[in-house]
Amino acid sequence: MSTPVNRQIILTARPEGNPKPTDFEIVERPVPVPGDGQVLVRNTLVSLDPFNRILMGNANSDQPPIEVGDTMFGFTVAVVEQSNHPDFAPGDHVSGYLGTTGWQDYALSDGSDIRTVDPEAAPLTAHLGLLGITGLTAWVGLTKIISLAPGKTLVVTAAAGGVGSAAAQIGKIRGLRVVGVAGGPDKTRHLLDDLGLDAAVDYKAPDFAEQLARAVPDGIDFLYENVGATQFPLMMEHMNLNSQVVVGGVMSQITSTNLTEGANDLPQVLRKIFYRNLSVHGFDVTQFYGDYQEFLDDLTPHVLAGKMHSATQVIEGLENIPTAFPQMFTGRGVGKLVAKIA
Repeated sequence: MSTPVNRQIILTARPEGNPKPTDFEIVERPVPVPGDGQVLVRNTLVSLDPFNRILMGNANSDQPPIEVGDTMFGFTVAVVEQSNHPDFAPGDHVSGYLGTTGWQDYALSDGSDIRTVDPEAAPLTAHLGLLGITGLTAWVGLTKIISLAPGKTLVVTAAAGGVGSAAAQIGKIRGLRVVGVAGGPDKTRHLLDDLGLDAAVDYKAPDFAEQLARAVPDGIDFLYENVGATQFPLMMEHMNLNSQVVVGGVMSQITSTNLTEGANDLPQVLRKIFYRNLSVHGFDVTQFYGDYQEFLDDLTPHVLAGKMHSATQVIEGLENIPTAFPQMFTGRGVGKLVAKIA
């Protein structure tokens, strides 16, 4: 019988622009042994997120990168293999919600960064999506940062992505009229047919501005911004007086440290913020981990009742992560990207 090894995906180079498979290497190391108060987990699902690109370095971000040679950070779902911790037993399913378990087969935990999950209550992939940090990010933006009002119009950019689709559906649950923005007819169909949004706008279409105007005839009351691209100034043209903007991400900017080329729209944007009395808020979701249980109590019933749709793309094998992850930055499909590794 062969001795188990711990395969780890390590960062070998800081990318220029989009990440590449050659920026990673898979190494084999001994399976760690848990000490007093520690838990050994075997990862079964690994989350692939845009945040991983930020941690690779050379990104347009204030977040410090990991070191070259470090194991890639990542949220996981795992099974407890050995436990010296009173709160966990072998066979328990757990979710690594602080990301310290990473892109590897096995990891040690002191119990502070994992929580038990019920594999019968919801699909395990949900704990990396709607019930994971992805869902938490959407929920925080719409419940802790801005104040939604039923009947008003919410626009969500990157609405076919993990965070965007969660935010859009939270808006619908809260009784808002929700407009999603995504790229291409397949994604806009997904927003209408699968997520049940009230309108969908294709930012890649030549008539994007006209589509947006038709979708928000009464203006925009709330904007969940995930992209930070040239769409944003156009959104500002439709913001109502005293409307609110929450910035959950700047997906368009993280692969480059250069200033955006093209027209300088900052004066126009600032004018709209000033004269329309807009509130614009960014946030760091890690500062809201203390609200995790409140988030779960709020959204879990909707997920279990089938009222929230989770589009999940699952790739097979840890060895395929270095190839699959870069596709996130080249217009891949909808929803959450997850790797099944065991």
